[in-house]
Amino acid sequence: MGKTRSRAAERCRRKFLRFFPDGFSDDTYFDWERGYKQAAHETWQEELGANEFRALLKRGEFDEVARRATRIEGKTNLLFSFEKMALRDAVRLENGAETFARGLYDFLHGKQQLTRWIDVVESLPRRQTRVLTWPLVTVFGFIAQPDRHIFLKPNVTRVAAREYEFDFAYRSRPNLETYASLIAFAEQVRADNRDLKPKDMIDLQSFLWVQGSDEYD
Repeated sequence: MGKTRSRAAERCRRKFLRFFPDGFSDDTYFDWERGYKQAAHETWQEELGANEFRALLKRGEFDEVARRATRIEGKTNLLFSFEKMALRDAVRLENGAETFARGLYDFLHGKQQLTRWIDVVESLPRRQTRVLTWPLVTVFGFIAQPDRHIFLKPNVTRVAAREYEFDFAYRSRPNLETYASLIAFAEQVRADNRDLKPKDMIDLQSFLWVQGSDEYD
């Protein structure tokens, strides 16, 4: 027999199943949460998979990389409108598209870790709104590689951690420690709900969203 779930974990699980009785296989869950995230991932694989991404960089088509990335993300509701606008401005200014494209490729397919990607995002040119936010730092890893990366929406995730009674090491400025803590949180949710067979970080992020978003009050 596996480890017993905590009372908080049981409470959060019941909330999730109240909305989606068939868990991660629930049709409504797919319609409300997983479907559009999975669609974004599949489109990314078609248009910005590793080989295509590398070929675009080799040809110096940095604007095209930025255009595809922002268009794919734009079909989701993961970022706030001001974040979408800040990113679109950033990749149009100065050398923004090249900085973005090279940095993102290194993050997804090279040896660069999150800390270097954070530096890249911080270095992007800005018009008005700042680009360095947790959602902007984490959204493309989540879309491109949901087997490895998770999306961080700060307020919702902090509420979810409180409800789950998980000691989430949150700091508002993007940093490796907070991200590692979120991964650990997601893996705890995976372990506690292994029988529901979560497929990837899309399912785990969606579970956390249900706990912390006022959409599910």
